[in-house]
Amino acid sequence: MADEMVKRAQQFINKTYGNGATLGIAKLEENGQTSWTVMYALTRALQYEMGISSLSDSFGPATLGALGEKYGKLNETTIPSANFCRIIQSALYCKGYDGGDIDGKYNARVKAAVWKMKLDSGSYRPYPDENLWPKEVKGLFNMDAYVKVNNGSTGINVIQQWLNGEYLLRKDYYLIPCDGHHSRDVAKSMLLAIQYELGMADGVANGVFGPGTQSGLKNHTVSISSPSSVWVRLFSAAMQLNKRPVSMSDSFQGVLEDAVREFQTFLKLPVNGKGDFQTWSSLLVSYGDQSRKGEACDGVTKITPARAQALKDAGYKYVGRYLYNPFPDQKPYEKEIQPGELATIKQYGLSCFPIWQTYGRGVDSFSIGQGMADGLAAVIAAERHGFKPGTRIFFAVDYDAVDHEVTSHIIPHFQGINDGIESAGGQYKVGIYGPRNICSRVSGQGLAETSFVSNMSSGFSGNLGYSMPTNWAYDQIVTKTIGSGDGAIEIDNNIASGRDKGQSSFNPPTTPEKDLDVKFDKTWWDQFQKDIRAYMESVDVPESNWYTKWTTTECIDFIMNWDTVFTDLARRLKMRKALIQLPVFWEMRHYNISKVLTVDDRYSDAAVYQYHTGKLPDWWPDRVTDSMRDSSTGLAQIFGATAINARNHAVDLGLLSAASRRDSSKDKELFEIWTKLLTNDQFTMATVPYVHMYHGSLIGVARPGLNTSYADTEKILIRYQGALDNADAQREGKKRMGLYRLIDDKYYAPMRKYLGQ
Repeated sequence: MADEMVKRAQQFINKTYGNGATLGIAKLEENGQTSWTVMYALTRALQYEMGISSLSDSFGPATLGALGEKYGKLNETTIPSANFCRIIQSALYCKGYDGGDIDGKYNARVKAAVWKMKLDSGSYRPYPDENLWPKEVKGLFNMDAYVKVNNGSTGINVIQQWLNGEYLLRKDYYLIPCDGHHSRDVAKSMLLAIQYELGMADGVANGVFGPGTQSGLKNHTVSISSPSSVWVRLFSAAMQLNKRPVSMSDSFQGVLEDAVREFQTFLKLPVNGKGDFQTWSSLLVSYGDQSRKGEACDGVTKITPARAQALKDAGYKYVGRYLYNPFPDQKPYEKEIQPGELATIKQYGLSCFPIWQTYGRGVDSFSIGQGMADGLAAVIAAERHGFKPGTRIFFAVDYDAVDHEVTSHIIPHFQGINDGIESAGGQYKVGIYGPRNICSRVSGQGLAETSFVSNMSSGFSGNLGYSMPTNWAYDQIVTKTIGSGDGAIEIDNNIASGRDKGQSSFNPPTTPEKDLDVKFDKTWWDQFQKDIRAYMESVDVPESNWYTKWTTTECIDFIMNWDTVFTDLARRLKMRKALIQLPVFWEMRHYNISKVLTVDDRYSDAAVYQYHTGKLPDWWPDRVTDSMRDSSTGLAQIFGATAINARNHAVDLGLLSAASRRDSSKDKELFEIWTKLLTNDQFTMATVPYVHMYHGSLIGVARPGLNTSYADTEKILIRYQGALDNADAQREGKKRMGLYRLIDDKYYAPMRKYLGQ
């Protein structure tokens, strides 16, 4: 929402500093909205007015030091110029305070705003006047809020104000937000406060949970018998920051003792109701006391008999191992479960919980489509290794995703994972590995049952300031080596909650059947494209049409970009990959966007959307004169009812779990599946093989498989278009059959033979 005074502040910067050129920035957008861009501009303007030659977005030590040296404190007598004052006034408005008329006058309105900020932030305690002191100025030039926002907690707001008021005069302590939310800054400030109370000097206290801090805390256990003290206050504050139902207090009351017992029980700490070292540690840093003995571990090293014995002797019960190694020729060579390893784990009375990770170390590795691919591939790998149905697979998010990336990428990725597992039969459960915030948010969406928490990465923003997920199964706290000689093995030591116990018995490992499809050999790529384009031209489909959405080349690129998904579907369902790809490719190439209402494929989609929601979708602004309950939709143009019937048929065949069953007579269930077909390309791709099976059952053709005859394959392709006796369906089906023969006979069959499949 635009603020007129923030807009005036933006105009002041643009007018005074050459549309940003003087400050080394672009012209500010004059939209009346506070942002980091505006705060950086104001910071640079302040530096410019102070004569600092090297301007920076950062309000760092040089800027802070210059303020103190030049002015000591800011008021109507020390403000050096009108523009300097206007910068302060603008910053106050950007923080939500009344900065006056941005007229360069440090008047009563400005003083009142400064005092209000002091009250909100708690800085009035060390600075009980209307002056702006250097650390307060630094706190003014950022996006931190000093009032509760976004349903912030009153209790946490009080803690934040108290920390600011108590420790702001210390050298390395700066104003923290008072927004009512735990955060990285609050977590560091708590550690600084503890270090100050331990007697650490400025320059020694650093907000890091190091040996000195740990040693000091071991001498500061608090309990119901403790006298009132700052240590009880700090401990109760740490409890509240970890979402425990207590208030900050100097006195250790019974309600605090009860909350401590519950917290200790939750984290599998010794339950004594005291603020002992282990409890302090778990409140202050994600990994807690790293000397704790865990019952679970994970690693990238093969479990041999000697290593299994070493693990058992050390008290371990659950071992996390990887289903797949995307770099088998690079160290660690044994990251993926090795032949015979699960038998060894079983023999020594251990259990194994499987982990799936491909790359996953950046936001670009996560999307709904990649999640679908990962879910399918993980099921195939789990079955190949011998994990039984019901096993929980932990899918890794091994990077520090910030909150907006969790929304934009990680949650959709896990939606895809669930879709992939469901499309592969729904026999496996989903867990998540990652920092606290990611685990909590994904689990909160119902997309993961339990969490394997990467608490060892204590510096991750997704761990700092976030409490432990309520569904945690494994708590990863430290890397260590156990055993000796042949039994020596490096592991990540994990605390186990008991919510997941892995698997202690396994099916025999499977060997892929012969003649299954394989991934596309890209050395054949150029000729593959040429042949498909030439074939499409021969059946009167040019490279492009003015009325279709995609060119032939774009459609080829799409099916090849998702070759892994098509291959995994084909291998698991023992169906020819070309038969799954064809409807997707063909319907994409014929997707009509002519804007001729009754022909444009988007029109029927809009009509269905309007039928079920009572309004038109944003992507179809034109009128809709038809009321349609269902339509063919998505990349492969499948009716919602057809998808439901096909998936129900797959449930009857034992290929999908009963949870996949829907009732096409119910509008809500029909619209749910129709919407997934429209919006989720990978769900549509995974539905195609089940449609083929369903159509086969309707026309008396056996379930399509590896040895389905050309005649039956052609019937399946005709039925995808319509009834077998429909002339148009026959004509179009025969065209598709020609392309099927080209793709499978000329390319896929030789690839299968080349790779021994």
